[in-house]
Amino acid sequence: MKRIHVWLAAVLMAAGLGLVAPGPASATTSYCGIVWGSLAKANPTMSAANVTNVRTGQHLCYDRMVIDLQGKVQGYSVQYVPVVVQDGSGFPIPLLGGAFLQVTVTAPSYDQNGQVTYNPAAKAELSNVSGYQTFRQVAYAGSFEGYTSIGLGVRARLPFRVFTLDGPGTGSRLVVDVAHRW
Repeated sequence: MKRIHVWLAAVLMAAGLGLVAPGPASATTSYCGIVWGSLAKANPTMSAANVTNVRTGQHLCYDRMVIDLQGKVQGYSVQYVPVVVQDGSGFPIPLLGGAFLQVTVTAPSYDQNGQVTYNPAAKAELSNVSGYQTFRQVAYAGSFEGYTSIGLGVRARLPFRVFTLDGPGTGSRLVVDVAHRW
């Protein structure tokens, strides 16, 4: 019986030490598991798709912008810039926020016959983002020679990720998520 008590005490002590012993040091920590970074992300492939809509949403750890396309999205460029510029003219697009993302998809906002596929009523406010943690403004920067650009004003230069999704139907989506913090 004494042997069992000694063994039990040894096991409990070992387990206790394991609980209070410090874990391995981590070189990096992340918010919500986010390890995206803030450098430019791009895929230069041209697309045969057309932009049809831009929408936004809020998530627990990030704000999301989605560009809907008719057809398969192929290429894009998303990067922080000092000023978002209008496609074709290069005129600056004024935006709210402490940092600015220029989101360019290699797909026009018109079809092969020149018919408009996306013509927002309020180019300076594509989506109402008041109350969002990170987004400050989403503005249309134009469509020119097969490219469509969106200006995204954000609170600060924060990590972001870019990816594409298929659907619905034969369409696709370009998704830009911007973290609420580092």
